[in-house]
Amino acid sequence: MPRTVLAQHLRFPLTRPFRIARGVKTEAEVVTVAIGEDGRTGCGEAVPYPRYGESPASALATIETVRDRIEEGAGREELLSLLPAGAARNAIDCALWDLEAKLSGRDVASMIGGPVPRPVASALTVTIDDPEAMARTAAGLAEMPLLKVKVDAGDPEAQIRAVRKAAPRARLIVDPNESWDRDLVEAMQPLLIEMHVDLLEQPVPAGSDEWLEGFAPAVPICADESIHVAEDLPTVARRYQAVNVKLDKTGGLTAALTLAQAARERGLGLMTGCMVSSSLSMAPALHVAMLSDFVDLDGPLWLREDRFGGVRQESGFLHPPVDRFWGTS
Repeated sequence: MPRTVLAQHLRFPLTRPFRIARGVKTEAEVVTVAIGEDGRTGCGEAVPYPRYGESPASALATIETVRDRIEEGAGREELLSLLPAGAARNAIDCALWDLEAKLSGRDVASMIGGPVPRPVASALTVTIDDPEAMARTAAGLAEMPLLKVKVDAGDPEAQIRAVRKAAPRARLIVDPNESWDRDLVEAMQPLLIEMHVDLLEQPVPAGSDEWLEGFAPAVPICADESIHVAEDLPTVARRYQAVNVKLDKTGGLTAALTLAQAARERGLGLMTGCMVSSSLSMAPALHVAMLSDFVDLDGPLWLREDRFGGVRQESGFLHPPVDRFWGTS
């Protein structure tokens, strides 16, 4: 029986606005791919991201360009040469992993030789607001092990201080989403130490980070927008101390595992991140999370309604989806 490929654009309303320096999101827009073969179906999900010139329409159009090759039997390795890194390749790649698991009777963990995903401490996000509102949010998360604090260039010191006061014991990741400049990064170093921040994520715009090659940060700086695939590492490793691996950037789990391994070989720290999306995006990302120092996979927790059987959060730990949700036979 020949393969079939079905691609769709879906929307998931959020419980509340998700505000970062780049804008506000009120729903998660995802593209899903379902690949059927021999009575089994493998599924994958991706988030086309405007920051990278993507939209649901462009991702669906990209998927159409390789539909025939996938239906003819092209696999994950061939896909790497058929499409560039990005959301379209991610959705197909993850669907192929899921399909292979179902057809072979093996789970993805055994296929990659890694551990079965287990509950892992995942950052819970405090989005941008006035410091008082951010403090109220942080107070409700004060007993969680890890928080990600979204800030901008307006008054990040007040934002960070407010969160730290409300959550004195949590580990903190500060994420300006490219909104700072060199002067602000340098000025914020003493505060980052004082507030016991564990990681500063992509403070300046990708493409304007050359000066980091000569900079000795007070806390490790993690590349996000500056790193997509393993081929970016020679430059990134000179500027950053850690990298954020996101499947929507790498173009799937296949390339994400390659990036994670290559980053480790260079002695870089690892974070596994996500876009705001459903648990179908988190299930494959959890395999990278098992290799990571920091995990930021709270995307589904922002949805009004996630996919049935998806991830769940307890006391700041993200629990994997139920059996057979993704990547198992």
